[in-house]
Amino acid sequence: MRILMVSPYPPQRDGIANYTAQSVAALMREGHEVVVLSPQPSAAHQHLDFMAGPRSWAAMSRRVRGFDKLVIQWHPAFFYRNSSISDRSAIDLAMAGVFKLVPQVEIWVHEYEYAEVEASAIRRRAATLAFSQVDRIVFHSESERDMFLEAVPVDRSRTALSQHGHAFLPRTSMTREQARESLGITPEAFTFLCIGFIQRHKGFDRAVRAFARLGDSPQARLDVVGSTRLEEPEFLAYLNELEWLTGGDPRTTLHAGYVSDELFDRWILASDVVVLPYREIWSSGVLERAALFDRPVIATRVGGLEEQAAHRRVTFVDDDLALAQAMADAAGLLLDPEDVGTLGGELDELPWAELQQAVVRRAAALRGGELRSRTSPAASTPARRDDDLDRASLLVRRVPPYVTPAPTSTRPGVPAAKRLIQRLTAWQVSPLVSRVDHLQAATANSLALLAEQIRDLRASSDADRTSGAERANDQPVDEAQD
Repeated sequence: MRILMVSPYPPQRDGIANYTAQSVAALMREGHEVVVLSPQPSAAHQHLDFMAGPRSWAAMSRRVRGFDKLVIQWHPAFFYRNSSISDRSAIDLAMAGVFKLVPQVEIWVHEYEYAEVEASAIRRRAATLAFSQVDRIVFHSESERDMFLEAVPVDRSRTALSQHGHAFLPRTSMTREQARESLGITPEAFTFLCIGFIQRHKGFDRAVRAFARLGDSPQARLDVVGSTRLEEPEFLAYLNELEWLTGGDPRTTLHAGYVSDELFDRWILASDVVVLPYREIWSSGVLERAALFDRPVIATRVGGLEEQAAHRRVTFVDDDLALAQAMADAAGLLLDPEDVGTLGGELDELPWAELQQAVVRRAAALRGGELRSRTSPAASTPARRDDDLDRASLLVRRVPPYVTPAPTSTRPGVPAAKRLIQRLTAWQVSPLVSRVDHLQAATANSLALLAEQIRDLRASSDADRTSGAERANDQPVDEAQD
């Protein structure tokens, strides 16, 4: 069978791109001819920019000819250029026309805009028309399917369920011992792992806070591994938050950067427990990859994860206290009794209060006080304090620049009105934006200067103490006794 697969594709750093690569490999092993069409430039055979709106689907009508089957890995971000109901409805109608041209159409739904479709009768009719032309709509959980059918009432017999990891294969040939050695993990260490794209809904900060409340054990460690999927302000701000949180505990390390498929699997293989503290998600590729290596998982009870887990080794939790307790039980440790009462709910606040306290402590050091870290006793060592000196400046420098909000709206005509307003007010807003950027740079430079001054004071103080000790040692015995 000749199949056209529409999806992001490697080397694009995207979970669906990796998912598709494995699905394509499975289809080819079955003897199918697969051509991949990507919404963005990639290693796919073809590329088509769907941000042109309905015109993109006019181009698709020419691309699909000659194929026996069209398979779409569905996520709204790939196909809709804005949140306008009229624009999205027009795209749905254009899709319906293309679907009629192909003998078979199959859509794998990774995420869908249920609430938006249910809130608009126009959008609901357009979406229903489009998906009624689809021969098979695939979901990873029963709850996802039920929500979709409530929003888009198509024939249930056209839908199907599939395990998220049906086409997954291991990407590393290392043994567990080799994987640990390559990552610098000692054989006796008990390793918790959070891995994946760094975004707030992944909840990695929840795992860091929970781990900090485990009883002190030099053998327990938490590694947070991944990168921001996009250089968006909210993603970078969350990366800053994780850097600050993980910097306060020497047992916790953030490994920020691109993770290859092989390295991804190596981390899972080397870990003792994979932690998925998600705030929201429907299905998880990490859970499937953990199952490949028989790694136990601690996960929050959100989306369709409980259905996806089936008979896998997964412990589900409902709040931060349960998360900390599950991590403590897994490592054979106790929770700090002083902190248990503070863990009843989720702690969502940004760490700027901690940043402010760090600045106050450093200012106190300039006045002759002592520089202390409140987050961890180990942070009071000279090496940890030196590392901490530059962290505040780094966080401020990495605060993303102001970006003018996109002129989008679900109401017809409002995006055009917003664009007009932006043009008319640009002469007033632009100087303010420039001023904020300058203030950010000045703050970062001031923190860096403060760090250098503290280093100089510390060096001078150490030299004075050394000199005083040498003079005391040089005194005659009888003079010292006097």
